[in-house]
Amino acid sequence: MSTVNSQAPDVATLSYEQARDELVDVVGKLESGAASLEDSLALWERGEALADRCQNWLDAARDRLAAAKGDSVVTEDENGTGADPESEPAP
Repeated sequence: MSTVNSQAPDVATLSYEQARDELVDVVGKLESGAASLEDSLALWERGEALADRCQNWLDAARDRLAAAKGDSVVTEDENGTGADPESEPAP
């Protein structure tokens, strides 16, 4: 029986730093190759959840910064360069 997540806190309650640090630990355990198959699968699943949590924190931080700066959304134009959809086209 796997004991990997038996005492791990709920991912949804972790700060960005906590999730990132635990993710680094999970990756280290997986890279060592010492875990059983069952534990490796549990570690992988935990790592996926931690990575999602970190990405959610980063996305929210980016959105807050953009809102604070009053930035508009920048998309790529057909040339692959950033283009502000609200800006005037170049003459």
